[in-house]
Amino acid sequence: MKLRAPAVPLITVDPYFSVWSCRDTLNEAATCHWTGHCNTINGMLWIDGEQYRFMGGEEAGGIPMRQISMEITALATQYVFEAHGVRLTARFFTPVFADDLLLCSRPVSYLALRTEALDGNAHALRAELSASEELCLDTARQEPVTVETVSCGSGIEAVKIGGTTQPILKNAGDDTRIDWGYFYLCVQSGKAGWRKVKGETFVTAEAALSEGSALFAFAYDDIDSIEYFKKPLKAYWKRSGKTIEEAIADAFAEYPALCAREREFSQTLTRKATEAGGEIYADMLTLAYRQVMAAHKLVEDEQDGLLYISKECLSNGCAATADVSYPSMPMYLLYNPELVNGMLRPILHYAKSADWPFEFAPHDVGCYPQVNGQVYCAHSDPSHQMPIEECGNMLVMAAAAVTAGAGTELFAENRALFAQWADYLIAHGEDPADQICTDDFFRHLAHNCNLGLKAIMGIASMAILLTRTGDSEAAARYRDTARTMARSWVSRAAKGDGSFRLAFDQPDTFSLKYNIVWDKLFGTGLFTEQELADEFASYHQYTNRYGTPLDSRGSTSKSDWQAWTGVLAKDSAEFEAFMTPVWRYFNEMESRVPMADWYSTKTAKYFYMMHRSVQGGLFIRLLAQEDTCRI
Repeated sequence: MKLRAPAVPLITVDPYFSVWSCRDTLNEAATCHWTGHCNTINGMLWIDGEQYRFMGGEEAGGIPMRQISMEITALATQYVFEAHGVRLTARFFTPVFADDLLLCSRPVSYLALRTEALDGNAHALRAELSASEELCLDTARQEPVTVETVSCGSGIEAVKIGGTTQPILKNAGDDTRIDWGYFYLCVQSGKAGWRKVKGETFVTAEAALSEGSALFAFAYDDIDSIEYFKKPLKAYWKRSGKTIEEAIADAFAEYPALCAREREFSQTLTRKATEAGGEIYADMLTLAYRQVMAAHKLVEDEQDGLLYISKECLSNGCAATADVSYPSMPMYLLYNPELVNGMLRPILHYAKSADWPFEFAPHDVGCYPQVNGQVYCAHSDPSHQMPIEECGNMLVMAAAAVTAGAGTELFAENRALFAQWADYLIAHGEDPADQICTDDFFRHLAHNCNLGLKAIMGIASMAILLTRTGDSEAAARYRDTARTMARSWVSRAAKGDGSFRLAFDQPDTFSLKYNIVWDKLFGTGLFTEQELADEFASYHQYTNRYGTPLDSRGSTSKSDWQAWTGVLAKDSAEFEAFMTPVWRYFNEMESRVPMADWYSTKTAKYFYMMHRSVQGGLFIRLLAQEDTCRI
């Protein structure tokens, strides 16, 4: 890929088990958690008794190897280094395939090393990894740790490290890291151990490279993963009763087959994305995939079934946020729409409970990893809620999941609640009052045209859901209502030049109408092709070096909503041209953080929101190309 990644994914399992490099070269600085706090893993290669560093900062020691190249695919990151007549290839791989629930939840990630002599000489080669206690504590030296070596069978040795107190599921929040459970550093045909460095415990694993290769793995047993309405739930991979040691053994055994699967997946994604939006689009999807997967945790509840819990990363830490899942879902609609249903279930559970007092949908269901009820703003004050936003989000997500191939059972079980939300949109969505929406970076406002679109598409989604469950009569009523509201919207939002306003009462304004794209994706035909084309054409006059602003009130924008709006383009070339400034933002941004979605289109400065699952929204052009959701 030609894109210079603002941060490079190394270990990408879930919001806690996450390690990145925030430099162009792997041996320039310590690796870190997506929050920027150190999650230090050092890598050394001894060549003929001399110590060389391929991973970690100067403080780790060793002579830095010269980095020759770095290649990122959807599921792997590969570096090539050279020193003293030897070439080293280091390949990080996390097999988070969305269509394989076991693999996308199994907390095991790989590092494969391969060496070759460049000078024709035989060399004595030995590799060592060392990982800090930071990987199992919120902050280094937070408390004493326990360490022990364990066997995972089949010649696999591991060292296990964790805090002594184990406050399971107690540390909820945004800028936080896990401080319970146990980190495992594993090696096949090698040795594992630990040492103290300036009072800090490092676990180690080493292997001779007499055959030219070595395989290491990183694993994390969090014991319990999510607190779900006061009940602790374990990660999905534990449903069969396997221990982490057994999961590690399985991971080593499956490695060759998973590598072949990764190559096929990444090549297919690159090819299809290039066809849909050019090389720049393929670059962005490639970089986004692991980030999106690692912003979630997959668990299972006996009552509700599969739950796919997002963390609203470096935004406010909310769990299972409806307006974060909504922009995230295009990637999952492509690869596993049942995971979209997994996003919906926690919100449905909470909305049906006596703890939720409102007739509209909740914003979130807790603060990760505690999924016990909404924490966003005050329950008692409806003005702090997002009624049209979240009702529309839930309805569109449910309809999109069904059209993409998920079953209708979830809708059937919750039909009354979805109908309640659709009726709320009918009552309040034609001309929205002064309500909060997901993009209130400048303040919320009344008569919001995008919120009106959200309501229309939510009502149309109810019609789709009813049609799929055989109630054609009720479906027709909602469909007719959506059509009537759409025609009213066009007349009131029109600026007179073919484009549409930010708010019904603000004639000289604009906004990205990303919510309207579902009319095109579903094929509902509520708006004419000419209306969509004219609106999209109007955006070009507002585009800056790094993208098109969200609306006329400022210069900031969001990467996901620009991709959604780009679906209105007439062809792949026009889409590519529209998204090139977004690619330029990721490529040129000075801050070295995982893909951040909210930023300045003039300066490329990002604002807080990094590593969020909303980058799944970048996949929406590919979703449109595949006709995945067309009714």
